Amino acid sequence: MSAESSATEFTKLLDYLKISRGFDFSAYKVSTLIRRIQKRMRDAGVKTYSEYTDYLEVHPTEFGPLFDTVLINVTSFFRDPSAWQHLAEHIIPRLLKDSADRPIRVWSAGCASGEEAFTIAMLLAEAVGEEGFRRRVKIYATDADEGALSAARQGNYSLAQVEGVPPELLEKYFDVVNDRCVFRSDLRRCLIFGRHDLIQDAAISRLDLLICRNTLMYFNAEAQERILARFHFALQKSGYLFLGKAETLLSHDSNFKPVELKHRIFTRAPSSNLRDRLLAFSPAPGMTESAGTSRHARTREISFDVSPVAQVVIDRRGFLVLANERARRLLGLAPTDLGRLFQDLEVSYRPVELRSSIEEAQTSRALVLVKDVEWRGTGEVRYLEIQVTPLLDSTGVLGTSISFLDLTQARQLRNDLERVNQELETAYEELQSANEELETTNEELQSTVEELETTNEELQSANEELETMNEELQSTNEELRVMNDQIVQRSEELDNVNVYLEVILASLRDAVVVVDRGLQVKLWNEQAEDLWGLRPEEVRGKPFLDLDIGLPVRDLRQPLEAALNGGGEQEKDLEAVNRRGKPMHCRVRCSPLKGKGVHGVILLMEELAGATS
Repeated sequence: MSAESSATEFTKLLDYLKISRGFDFSAYKVSTLIRRIQKRMRDAGVKTYSEYTDYLEVHPTEFGPLFDTVLINVTSFFRDPSAWQHLAEHIIPRLLKDSADRPIRVWSAGCASGEEAFTIAMLLAEAVGEEGFRRRVKIYATDADEGALSAARQGNYSLAQVEGVPPELLEKYFDVVNDRCVFRSDLRRCLIFGRHDLIQDAAISRLDLLICRNTLMYFNAEAQERILARFHFALQKSGYLFLGKAETLLSHDSNFKPVELKHRIFTRAPSSNLRDRLLAFSPAPGMTESAGTSRHARTREISFDVSPVAQVVIDRRGFLVLANERARRLLGLAPTDLGRLFQDLEVSYRPVELRSSIEEAQTSRALVLVKDVEWRGTGEVRYLEIQVTPLLDSTGVLGTSISFLDLTQARQLRNDLERVNQELETAYEELQSANEELETTNEELQSTVEELETTNEELQSANEELETMNEELQSTNEELRVMNDQIVQRSEELDNVNVYLEVILASLRDAVVVVDRGLQVKLWNEQAEDLWGLRPEEVRGKPFLDLDIGLPVRDLRQPLEAALNGGGEQEKDLEAVNRRGKPMHCRVRCSPLKGKGVHGVILLMEELAGATS
């Protein structure tokens, strides 16, 4: 098959995987994909990509092993220990200092079977304490492989898998159950495992630490750039990015700055986006309010009446006792409404049902907020936030104050701000377009730099390819180790069976000989050796009827054939001479060796009393 035809079939195979299972491999490195898919094709006994596409259509169960082969899940606890040590000693203390007492958010992207997610969990638990870990830490662990995620959710590992965990941490954070190490369930609740595609799905945001080790190297350069742009958005300004030893980010220095390049730890660079700068300088909405006190009731009444916030007061019996001038105009209240039951007034249920909120505030003795209320009282749409506040003193609840905050202008300002932001973005895009035209004139001057960057990218790609192959070899080695363990176990079981068989045969009083269907000797016990003078190695594999011993073996042809043909146990007495030259009577019993059919004959040879001299 030509290279062009093979490439076309390979593309059709990838399209079939995308259409049938929704998994898009187009962002992965082609060389790695070809190598991994061909490995699976060899295991399935298929030679061409088109044949493998047909094989997948006929055998849907093949998709699981294929994805397990392509999505290499090679990971371990504390992989590259020096990098984790630097993270624990230098980065985590900075992270805790910057976060003060707020929640700590961590994302382990490409977590495979979860070892690295539980590694950072142990380090954070050591740093903030177990109580602080349960209260503050949230770790999101994601991967594209559902099978690996199912294993990760259990937090259940073999003794070989936890070899990299320091003994003191292993004893502190794992429970041993049936030779398996299970991560503590009370701390495991702080880890959330879920399926996530780094290419297609949105990034988790507001992160303090993002761990993505030896995952980017499987993607091509364009996909890496898109993923890193999402990582930049996902991190807090003081957040850190922790990559694998085969990933350097040399071509993405505008988004990230190295903190410790040796261990591949980076921090988020300031964004140069105009929209981000505008939002950074937008003032947060807020309101301060103060009220003076006076000894004169009239002053209190006037100050209440001229308040810019519409407010009404209800006594403990449910009667409307106060309504300031702003409330009367906004809600259409008349002076005659004072003294009436609040539930009889329209304001009790329009613009929103308030009676339940009043009851909740009096019961809980706490402020109750009703947000985003739309009000068309005078024809003009207004947006209100209603605050229901219980009035308390030492004797209990005196009544309820209801404030109607008019947020219409603030909402309009927010809409105007969004519109201005859109206009600014449009202007920025136009400015960016003009800037790109100017940058075109500098391309010739930068050609040498670009050549150097291209060379560096090629070296980086080669390094990533080597690391990928190393992980593939590690995965294959794990498979061989498991197979070797099974072979060793079966060999031990076989040895034990052989030992039991030898003991049983040695303990029998009679001579025992076992022949197969061709009447060749398969077993010759010690009593047979003592009786006829031939060792097992001298007779094993030889025709029984050709043996030159003191027994007329050819006289046994008929009972042997009868036993082989289903005739049951046969018995015959013969005159024989033992290895010492002593004549004797020998009784030979021929029993069929049965399994699924007759596989041979068992001969029991017994010396009878009264031998002739």
